[in-house]
Amino acid sequence: MTARGLYIPAIPTPNHLPPFTSKSPLFPPPFGHHHRFSATTLTRSSLTDQPQTLSAKSHLLTLISDQERGLNTQSNPQKLSQIIQAIDAVAELGRGTTTTDDSLSATWRMLWTTEKEQLYIIKNASVFGTKAGDVLQVIDVQNKTLNNVITFPPDGVFFVRSTIEIASSQRVNFRFTSAVLRGKNWELPLPPFGQGWFETLYLDNEIRVVKDIRGDYLVVERAPYSWKE
Repeated sequence: MTARGLYIPAIPTPNHLPPFTSKSPLFPPPFGHHHRFSATTLTRSSLTDQPQTLSAKSHLLTLISDQERGLNTQSNPQKLSQIIQAIDAVAELGRGTTTTDDSLSATWRMLWTTEKEQLYIIKNASVFGTKAGDVLQVIDVQNKTLNNVITFPPDGVFFVRSTIEIASSQRVNFRFTSAVLRGKNWELPLPPFGQGWFETLYLDNEIRVVKDIRGDYLVVERAPYSWKE
C-alpha cells in the first residue's frame, strides 16, 4: 500500500522469469436503521446469531457469489453500488465492536475486492501459463505481521510481507517490508514500498469486511487451512 492505498509491486514480465508450462507453473498451493451493539456487552458469536446480522451478511455473500472475486464487478457499476450498500449495512452492525484483537489473527481467503492490483494479477495469471489460486491475508496480531499472498497452484506464490500496528479498535496501520515471487525451484525478491491502514468494519467467526485508506473494499472468509511461508 502506498500512502494512498494498497500497493502490490509489479510482477516482472515473462521474459524476465523462468519458463512456465502447465506442469511447472510460476507459483505453492498453498446495511434502514440497525441496532448498535457495544463490544463490551456483545460477543462475536452472539452477534453472528442475530437474525438481522444473518440477513445482512447473507445478502452480502449472495451479491458477491457470482462476481469472480471482483472481476465481474469492475464492469458493472450497478452491482458495485449494491455490494457497497450491503457492506454498509454489515458495517453498521459491526459498529462499536473491537476487530483488532486476537480474533483478527488468521489465514483469511479473499471472496471479493475492489483492489485493482490484486484483480489485475488474478485476471492476467494466464500470461504465466497458470491461473491464480487462493488469495490470502495472513495476519498475526501478537507478532505484528501481515502477509498478502496470491497462490498459483501447484508450485508458486507471490507474497508481500508487512509489519502492523494496532491503531484503534478497528484500524490497523501497516508498512510493507519485502516481497517475494517464488516458483518451485527459484525465488525472486521484489522491492515493495509504502504504508497505509485498513479498517475491519465487521468480523465474526466466518467472515471479515474491510475498507482501506484508498476507499477499496475487501470481503474475506476464514480459510480452512493456515498458510505459512
